[in-house]
Amino acid sequence: MAVQIKIEDYTKTIGRAQILDNVNMELEGGKIYGFKGKNGSGKTMLMRAICGLILPTFGRVLIDGEEIGKDRSFPKSVGALLENPAFLNGYTGFKNLKMIADIKGIIGDEEIKEILTRVGLDPEDKRTYKKYSLGMKQKLGIAAAVMEKSDIIILDEPINALDEESALIVRDILRELRDNGSLIILACHDTEELEFLSDKIYVLNDGKVMGSIKRG
Repeated sequence: MAVQIKIEDYTKTIGRAQILDNVNMELEGGKIYGFKGKNGSGKTMLMRAICGLILPTFGRVLIDGEEIGKDRSFPKSVGALLENPAFLNGYTGFKNLKMIADIKGIIGDEEIKEILTRVGLDPEDKRTYKKYSLGMKQKLGIAAAVMEKSDIIILDEPINALDEESALIVRDILRELRDNGSLIILACHDTEELEFLSDKIYVLNDGKVMGSIKRG
């Protein structure tokens, strides 16, 4: 059964600032959802809320009927690329991914090597993360988010710092994951890319959902 996310009256206040304001959404597996809005519109904070990285002042996030922050701390099956991925500077790309993969034990070395190759990184590269270019760091972040083929995949600016060829590869990976039932959420400054990839786009402004656009 495809994963289901319900966001109900989600409001987040930090100090005097209302970061998210009465957000309501229903999302389902097998689709790609785009979050569109200028910087500070609430896109990233909403992604963090779905991941359980922030908790609401009011309202809730339900994933398959379980409330994040009460029934469980984090979604059971999620891969995410958010701001500043936490990789270890002294480890190679492969070693960083292996350390993450070993937590759940879902995938092994071959799957890690396969996704590294797919995104355009060499699994045998002995350079440490500290020596990676910006584009290489972005590719590693994408690989970490998608390698376990999680039920929920959340990507904040996934094509940032990528060349056109790499962006096309990411596009293909996301479509495959969607077709295999994953629920994918994207935020992207490239409006054309967002519209091309998304089945439905939510428009955010000042922490509010202003409307949605169904694609296709």
